[in-house]
Amino acid sequence: MASKSIEEIVVARPSSDGDGVKLMRVFGGAGDPSRFDPYLMMDEFGSYDINDYIGGFPPHPHRGFETITYMLEGRMEHQDHMGNVGDLKDGDVQWMTAGAGIIHSEMPKQTEGRMRGFQVWLNLPSHSKMQKPAYRDIPSASIPVTRLDGVSAKLIAGCATLDGQPLEGLVRRPDTDPLYLDLVFSAALKVNTLVLAADTTTLVYVYEGSIALGDAGAIVKQGHLARLQRAGDTLRMVPQSADTRIVVLAGKPLREPVVQYGPFVMNTRQEIEQALQDYQRGALAARF
Repeated sequence: MASKSIEEIVVARPSSDGDGVKLMRVFGGAGDPSRFDPYLMMDEFGSYDINDYIGGFPPHPHRGFETITYMLEGRMEHQDHMGNVGDLKDGDVQWMTAGAGIIHSEMPKQTEGRMRGFQVWLNLPSHSKMQKPAYRDIPSASIPVTRLDGVSAKLIAGCATLDGQPLEGLVRRPDTDPLYLDLVFSAALKVNTLVLAADTTTLVYVYEGSIALGDAGAIVKQGHLARLQRAGDTLRMVPQSADTRIVVLAGKPLREPVVQYGPFVMNTRQEIEQALQDYQRGALAARF
């Protein structure tokens, strides 16, 4: 086994999307997208103020990738052109494959209290970008949770080994082999070891507390994301407080060109122009 070390620290920045929803853009939309391959974007949303989220995300299109929405707290409803309706509640996950095209909305189903969670965009390989769109609701109760000494692990997708304990997530995806792991630590300064597939893009986002990563023990603070070197398969983690929480994303790089225009992610400019034309003439979601 070889250790992974930090290659870059990214600081989440304030942004907004949809109908004025305030959020933190963890990564995406700036710089070289190959750094995060196969991931495209990660947003954290979270507020007690209804004005920060009540506008939601009215109907809008996507093509060429997958969206993963993980709701920590709150309630949101998904609707799409295929007739799917999803009620996303505390701890639930929504996994949507836009494929050739989907038009959907995500709207709050609450008028008070906190709404908090993440949305991640995961790329599709060129041969799958125009596949039939799909949608999956994943209730929190169905997602495996493993409780070890000083840490609880909720594995949404993929496989890994934490402190010698194999973990197996609920979702498997071809080509990108994504790992999506939510770790909640309860013991400060305890050494934890995460083993994952070698030569993968690995991203660690701290959303509460702080954590020391790698053999060098570099401290990563709340609201910061560590992008690790792809070489190696083992990550040393030492939470600096007993209230530390992190999301770990990993995946196999596609190493394909990425051309993005808003909600469309393809491989060439011509494919983006085709997506725009299809949407403008009402054909983007009519393929299937």
